[in-house]
Amino acid sequence: MYLPAHFGSDDLTHLDALLAADPFITLITLDGEGSPSIGHLPVLHRHDAEGVLIEGHWARANPQWRHAGPATMVVHGPHAYVSPSVYPDKETAARVPTWNYAVAHLHGTLEVYDDEAALADLVDRLSRHFEATVGRDWRFEPAREDHRRQLRGIVGFRFRAERIAIKLKLSQNHPPANRSAVAADLASREEAGAHSVAEWMRRIDG
Repeated sequence: MYLPAHFGSDDLTHLDALLAADPFITLITLDGEGSPSIGHLPVLHRHDAEGVLIEGHWARANPQWRHAGPATMVVHGPHAYVSPSVYPDKETAARVPTWNYAVAHLHGTLEVYDDEAALADLVDRLSRHFEATVGRDWRFEPAREDHRRQLRGIVGFRFRAERIAIKLKLSQNHPPANRSAVAADLASREEAGAHSVAEWMRRIDG
């Protein structure tokens, strides 16, 4: 990822915020012949003594589960078009259009597993987390044979992030008056992504 220093961040609370808002990640792996495979998956994440751990699963029919080892994960954030017409110095500085966004790339190693106990624990934690986000209460019930049988159709993974690149391209290369004008314009627009970018701009400006 192209990452100018003024757009980079090593603050992992930014990664936490990105994953909290959008835990549906893009996972990029290589097969045995070096061809890329791209998956889109919901995940859980946490910090432990070894760093950042991401967990999720594939359908067993998805061949990507066979790609244990090095992998890259893209954590998506909000994005929005920025019109140069909102800059106070648009004429004197000959400003041009751009795009503001937040994103993170995680490089690390995939561990793949399919033992029933570990999969049951994963599905239980995933369902509890995501059911709570929509105000529902479905639960995985390990005592039910029909629930346990479903585990045969998935393969779990643990992804240990070894290098994390967080990019917050939020007008940091502009003077304060421009940043304020962009944030105000984005907050006034109808699309949800623009509102989120405005919130991120205000967050990093303190």
